[in-house]
Amino acid sequence: MKPQSIDVWLEQLGKPSADRDYLPGHERMHGLLEPFQLPSPKLRIRVAGTNGKGSTSFMLASALQACGLSVGLYTSPHILEFNERIRINQIPMASNDLLTLLEQIMPHALAIGASYFEVATALALLYFSQQQVDVEILEAGVGARLDATTAVPADMGLLTPIALDHEAWLGSTLKEIAYEKSYVFHHCAYAISVEQTIDINDFLKTSYPRMCFAKPFEKKLGSQGNHQKTNAGLAYAAIQTLLKNKHIMGDLNTCKQAISQVCMVGRLQRISYQQATIYLDAAHNRHAIEALLTSLDAMQDPLDAILVYTRDDRDLQDCFELLKPFTSQLISDRDSKYLSACMPSVEEALAQVLHHHVKAHILVLGSFLTVAASLRWIKTH
Repeated sequence: MKPQSIDVWLEQLGKPSADRDYLPGHERMHGLLEPFQLPSPKLRIRVAGTNGKGSTSFMLASALQACGLSVGLYTSPHILEFNERIRINQIPMASNDLLTLLEQIMPHALAIGASYFEVATALALLYFSQQQVDVEILEAGVGARLDATTAVPADMGLLTPIALDHEAWLGSTLKEIAYEKSYVFHHCAYAISVEQTIDINDFLKTSYPRMCFAKPFEKKLGSQGNHQKTNAGLAYAAIQTLLKNKHIMGDLNTCKQAISQVCMVGRLQRISYQQATIYLDAAHNRHAIEALLTSLDAMQDPLDAILVYTRDDRDLQDCFELLKPFTSQLISDRDSKYLSACMPSVEEALAQVLHHHVKAHILVLGSFLTVAASLRWIKTH
């Protein structure tokens, strides 16, 4: 008997986790897609990198939509519902459509041992094809060279900042990781990267002579965080390239305005909670947290507490020393001399801080799972 819910179907693939769920290679993706014979869209853009992939993808989608295009956007992970991963013109895929596609693809996916991320990618490609979108934007999961999103050809590749992450799969040095992630440019007519470290820049120039570098965005952004100017600049450079080469039609100033107005869940997201202010950020590695520091320094109101909670298979203890100067209370579930308190969950930490300080300014960070748990707690309370 067929499962009648999205969750029941997806549970058969196990819980999603980029590190634990990653299955390198394109064979399963080709097997998943082969029965459907999908035509290529007018334009397909891949986005890879360590941090900023989602932000860049959302900003680019907004600009392309401002050009009057139908834009399919595939990102990961989701925060509250799986449907968030697959959007057309910013609207998540309807549950009825998702269930229909799951019924079509899941028996074959289970038979060939496809991963959660591979199934999600195939669902996105099928849905975008059915809806005949003008442009597809695919955010890579782990790396790029053997990632599910690079199993299909693309016209443009974008590379966000590279840092150490997923070392078990991608390598222990920045150059090894750059090699894996720069595959996002493979067979693309256009290749654009943000400015990386000198060594990585040299490697990219040698490996991809036609690649160009994007400059940081100059216009004020709706998204908080100084690091977002780097992501916005990459999205803007992509738009400039597409307009210049007449792949799209539109007004550059309109696109710039669309990029500047994007605000995203879990990226220094500001929430008013009763008399308190809670900031949520999905920063999940040292590079992402280092990028936040200048924004924390510029905050008008000092932070009364920073709560750091991440997945069981990750560890941000090496960031506690960096964060401690920005708050009077640093709280996590990991033991450290830098902590003011050790609490088992972000929900309990939020409750305790707000119980003692109803007007507190709180930053919660560590992962999208932490953002999701915080949002659910805020909604419940």
